[in-house]
Amino acid sequence: MQADIGLIGLAVMGQNLVLNMNDHGYSVAVFNRTAARTEEFLEGPAKGRDAIIGTTTIEGFAVALKRPRRVMLMVKAGEVVDVFIEMVLPYLEAGDVIIDGGNSHFPDSVRRTRELQEKGILFIGTGVSGGEEGARFGPSIMPGGNVEAWPAVKEIFQAIAAKAPDGQPCCDWVGDDGAGHFVKMVHNGIEYGDMQLIAEAYHLMQSGLAMSAEEMHAVFAEWNQTELDSYLIEITRDILGFQDTDGTPMVEKILDAAGQKGTGKWTGINALELGVPVTLIVEAVFARALSARKAERVKAAELLSGPQRSFNADQAAFVESIRKALLASKIISYTQGFMQIAEAARAYDWKINMGDVANMWRGGCIIRSAFLGDIKRAFDRDAELDSLILDDFFRDLIDSCQESWRTVVAEAALLGIPVPAFSTALAFYDGYRTARLPANLIQAQRDYFGAHTYERVDRPRGEFHHTNWTGSGGNVAAGTYNV
Repeated sequence: MQADIGLIGLAVMGQNLVLNMNDHGYSVAVFNRTAARTEEFLEGPAKGRDAIIGTTTIEGFAVALKRPRRVMLMVKAGEVVDVFIEMVLPYLEAGDVIIDGGNSHFPDSVRRTRELQEKGILFIGTGVSGGEEGARFGPSIMPGGNVEAWPAVKEIFQAIAAKAPDGQPCCDWVGDDGAGHFVKMVHNGIEYGDMQLIAEAYHLMQSGLAMSAEEMHAVFAEWNQTELDSYLIEITRDILGFQDTDGTPMVEKILDAAGQKGTGKWTGINALELGVPVTLIVEAVFARALSARKAERVKAAELLSGPQRSFNADQAAFVESIRKALLASKIISYTQGFMQIAEAARAYDWKINMGDVANMWRGGCIIRSAFLGDIKRAFDRDAELDSLILDDFFRDLIDSCQESWRTVVAEAALLGIPVPAFSTALAFYDGYRTARLPANLIQAQRDYFGAHTYERVDRPRGEFHHTNWTGSGGNVAAGTYNV
């Protein structure tokens, strides 16, 4: 028997994808650098599945595959991916397909697409989201790379992918070279933002309102029946209801120092490179960095003062205000994420369908939510939409949340409770809706000390001017102007 597809890398994600493919009728050849792992898989989770073919050498793995060979790598991102590509290349022929399903940085997928194309090999860099459970029962899959490879994997990928509520597979072609991994990167950045927003809502209720974990569990259960219905709200509900062996809330036993693997940082760096104001995701990354300075914060708590104020208004009303602030801020997070994808598509010449991206995130992935159906409909109404908050639906939704949103940010400041994601979301909204910002003063300052020039409101755009502010600086401009 020859397999429909092969998978290299039998950690939990790889194993679960293999079982998922086999459940959908596909035969799969498997290889792991440690042969014992392959044997354990065949004698454990894959036992009795004749259509899962174990191999012990790369050559044997390649021989076990139907042509065109489809080789999926589920290995650690970075150099390891390149190592396995070099290992498998001698056994491949023109038209065969290599698929990188790890969390690779998108520039690596750009490079691999081009390098392999020169060798006649097709490449797909695909984001896979949903964790272990998603891989086993239906992940969100975001493929990009060499478009000629898409027909070879489309049927398999769309079969194993999660399905949106309307039955559409949460998988479609994203775009050329690094587009798939780029969209996965932004997905992870939005995930950072969502998690930070939820954590800030929790902090406001726990520290500001002195609510118990049991009370907050009930609140999140209720919120999950509203527009906030999502996987992350659902698991937050479950976490707050989980007790340690001594009957106390498990969440309160966990050290408040958050880790990160880098995709949020990549999103922020790329946003800076593209000049896209993805402020909320960046604040979420910095919030994790600040949390990691636990020892410093403990020392600072003893030395630095804050407001001596307690909350004394209607608790139930404020909880509802927090819900609305969370919803409005979440809209901003997705607005910024889609802005970044749109700008990247222009910069890197990718043809990305924003509605399809929203659809791919509707099921299987960590940020899956009912909310994404509304985003898809917004882009279906206007494929060239500059910003989600310009869509009638989202503009009206923010309007309905705005008073609560401002109340929460203001009250948090008065209570001394940090809400960087809520705050930056509101600041972005106010900046975006302001026709004239104080950047004119910044341009004057830049021209004063560096002759960087400026544009005038009473002259056409693209016409640059310089002022001799001191009378002794001369009239020669620096000749550069960047916006």
